[in-house]
Parts: sequence; structure tokens; C-alpha cells
Amino acid sequence: MTEVKRLISLDAFRGFTIAAMIMVNNPGSWRHVYEPLLHVKWHGITPTDLIFPFFIFIVGVSIALAYSKRLKAGMPRGPMYRKIIIRSLKIFLVGILLWLFPKFDLENIRYAGVLQRIAIVFFASAFLFLNTRWKTQAVIAAILLIGYWLAMVLIPTPGYGQPMLEPGANLAAFIDSKFLPGYMWQKTWDPEGILSTFPAIATGITGLLAGHIVLSKLSAERKVIYLFSFGLFAFMIGYMWNYIFPINKNIWTSSFVMVTSGLAAMILAVSMFFVDMRGHTRFTKSGIVFGSNAIAVYVLADVWGQFFYNIKYFGSSLNVHFMNMFESAGWSLKFGSFLFAFLFICFNYIPAWILYKKKIFIKL
Repeated sequence: MTEVKRLISLDAFRGFTIAAMIMVNNPGSWRHVYEPLLHVKWHGITPTDLIFPFFIFIVGVSIALAYSKRLKAGMPRGPMYRKIIIRSLKIFLVGILLWLFPKFDLENIRYAGVLQRIAIVFFASAFLFLNTRWKTQAVIAAILLIGYWLAMVLIPTPGYGQPMLEPGANLAAFIDSKFLPGYMWQKTWDPEGILSTFPAIATGITGLLAGHIVLSKLSAERKVIYLFSFGLFAFMIGYMWNYIFPINKNIWTSSFVMVTSGLAAMILAVSMFFVDMRGHTRFTKSGIVFGSNAIAVYVLADVWGQFFYNIKYFGSSLNVHFMNMFESAGWSLKFGSFLFAFLFICFNYIPAWILYKKKIFIKL
């Protein structure tokens, strides 16, 4: 592997992904949302369903780039292992704290969640990168995806006598109901549950594999070609797999992993070509600002959300006042809901920009 200069395209990709995550999580009203800004109810995919796997893919790429530099500098593995464990625990615990904030109902802790899954994927992917070669990582990802597929479609769901892939009636949901402690997002199962975390780790590994391409000794042009080809190949596999194992974010199916990782790799390849190779950086600044403190900004947005949604000002919360204004004027409520989300992003950009300008980078 060879050392590469910092990828502006990857930093911007990370930041825009976090901004998109904040936007879809904070509409003016959940009753009035444009369809592309909602998760699909079960099988299928929308633009919103791409956001979380894109971020996990980026985590994998970032691990490859960051830890390859440390290995090349001769850093001992022991301190790296300790930092990986500590960082994973911090991200996991922050995820739990966000769920508890502000009421801190300790009887209903949600141990599963977005940050918790990111923590687990980061932990597994980082240890794999430090201890295995890319071929081994590819084999492990394949085993995870094929094994998960076979388990979900061949093992009868207890209580039904046959394999099921319905909401709450599938092997992943059954395992959550039996073994996942605490509160679950869907009452008896969780979309970030136990079994579906294994293919999510495979998503992180696809990011590692993309990182290996970026780190290779290939020319910049060939890196882009190989990365785009890798993405297209993964997307095609996922698209075909969809016919026997439907694309589904809720249970993070193997086809979902391949389609979303393929799209992420192709987007990164195109971004590298235009941003890093051709120097078109004009529209990347806001993404870089968000991306430089991605998880910190995500956490801050969740905290700010309490002031926008749960605290009443003159009888109603800010989002309700905003939507009432649109309704009184006879304007589109879906557009009002979208505009509120966009303004919420802009609001969160302010602290992100301050941190960036002061060169403060919070690493959870």
C-alpha cells in the first residue's frame, strides 16, 4: 500500500451524508413529508435508506486510510487496539445517552441504535484491517452476507413453522425478542438489532475494500476506474440478489448491503475524479465543515432537537408554530416540513463551522 494525501471528496461525502441524516430525522411534521425523505416501510429502497449504509461504508474507507498511516509510521498495535476499544465504547455509550436524554428513564434503555451500530462496525472493521489482508476481509464479508441470507431464508421462524421475511415475523426479529435487552424500536424487535448487525459489519468491510483500492499503487485514474467498477459490480450483484432476498433496510439484507455499498463506491469514485483529480472543490466546503466533526454534529443535532420539538414556547413547540404558519397561509405543508428540516440543518451548521474554523475536531 502507498500513502495518499487526504481525500477532500471523502471528507465532503461524510459531511453531506451526516447533513442528510439530520434532515430526514427532523422534518417539520412527520405527517407531511415527501416520499423520498421517508424510509420505505419494508421491502424496497428510497434515497433516505441510503444514508445510514453510506455512512458505515465511509467509516470503513476512513479506517483503511487512517490506520494505514499509523502502521506505516511504525506505531505499535497495542496502543491502537486500546484506542479502538475506547472509541467504540464512547460512541456506544453516547448512543445510549442520546436515547435517555432528557428524561433518563433507566427502565427503558435502548441498547440498539444508530450510534451503537456504528460503534460495533467500527470496532470489528478496525480490528479486521489491522490483522487481515484484503482478500481475507473480502472472504469474511462474503461469509457474513451469504451466511445471513441462508439463515434468514432457510431457518424456519420459531412459531411459524417456515422461514419468514415479514415485519416482526423473521429470524432476526425472533432473536431480538429473545436476546436483545431493553427497549426495542419496534417493541418486539429493532432495526439495529442483533442478527442484522452482522451484515452491517459487511458494509463496513466493503468500505475497507474500497480503502484498499484508494491506498494501492495504481495511478489516480486507475483508482477511480477500479473503484467505480467495484461499485458497479457490487450493485449488480445486489440488484440480482434482490429477487431471492429482497432489499430491506429494516433487516439489513445482503442485497441491501451490496446495492448500497455499490452506490457508495461509485459516488466516491465520481467524487474523487471531479474533486481530487480535477480540483472542483467549490461546492465541497459545507460538506467538509460537517464532515470534520461528523458524529459530534449528529449528537449536537439530536440534543438541539429537544428544544425544537419537545419544549413549548407560547403553547406549542417551534416545529408546530412553523407548520401552523404554513397551514394558515395555505402553503404546501410538505414543503413547509422540508423547509423546516433544511433550516434545522443550517442552524446546526453554525456550531459545526465554529468548530471547523477554530480547528477543533472532536473525536468520540
